[in-house]
Amino acid sequence: MSRLLPKLQLLALLLGSTNAFLHAPFAGPATRYAMLPSQRVSSIIAVAVDAKTVKKLRDATGAGMMDCKKALVDASGDVETATEALRKKGLASAEKRAGRAASEGIIETYIHTGAKLGVMVEVNCETDFVAKNPEFSELAKAIAMQIAASPTVEVVSEADIDDEFIEREKKIEAQSEDLQGKPADIVDKIVSGRVAKLVKTKLLLEQPYIRDPGQSVDELVKSYMSKLGENIKVARFVRFNVGESQSGMADEED
Repeated sequence: MSRLLPKLQLLALLLGSTNAFLHAPFAGPATRYAMLPSQRVSSIIAVAVDAKTVKKLRDATGAGMMDCKKALVDASGDVETATEALRKKGLASAEKRAGRAASEGIIETYIHTGAKLGVMVEVNCETDFVAKNPEFSELAKAIAMQIAASPTVEVVSEADIDDEFIEREKKIEAQSEDLQGKPADIVDKIVSGRVAKLVKTKLLLEQPYIRDPGQSVDELVKSYMSKLGENIKVARFVRFNVGESQSGMADEED
C-alpha cells in the first residue's frame, strides 16, 4: 500500500481534485478511514476521471477543462449526463449574450451534389476575430447544409413570420370540415395548434439538427456561442433550385 500512495498523490495533483480522499495519503490512518462511505465513493470516482475523458467532453461541448472535470465528477463519470449538464449551462450563458450586437460575420455557401441546389447564408458574430475562427466557419457551413436539407424552411425565426400570414392560415383552418359544429373555444384552440405546427416547419432555428436530431438548430447555434464566447445570429439566407425562376415566371404569365 505504501508504494501505491505516491501514485495516488500524483494522480490527485494531475486531476486537480480537492477531495478529502486525495489528501488522505498525507494523513494518518484514523483520518483516512474516518470518512463517510459516500465521501470515499465520491473520491474514488474523482480518481477514475481520466484526462482522455475530460478532453473528449471538452471537444464535444467546448466547455473549459475545469468545468468538464466538475461535470464528470458530479455525473459519477457518466459522459452523457455530464454533456447534458454542460449543454444546459452553455444555453443559459448563451441567453445572456443574445442581446449583444453582432455586426461582424461571414457569408457561407453550400452547393449540393449535382449542382442543382445551392444555399447562401449570412451568419453574424461580434468581432472579426471570431469571424475568422475555423469553428465559426464550421458552424456557418453546418447551417448552410441544414437549409439545403430543409425544403419547408423559409425564414430564420418566428420573428420573420408575417402576422397577416398567421391570420390568413387561421381563417383557412377554421373552415376545415372536421371543425364544423364544434364550440368556438374548442375551434380556436385546435386552429391555433395547427397553425403553430405549420409555422414551426418554416422556421430554421426550430428544426432538428440533421447531424444530431436530439438538438435543434437554435441549440446548435447557442452551443457555439458558449464555445466562442460571443453572440451569434443567423441573419438571412437564400436557397437556389435550378429551374425555379423559370417556373415562377411561367406561373406569372399564366
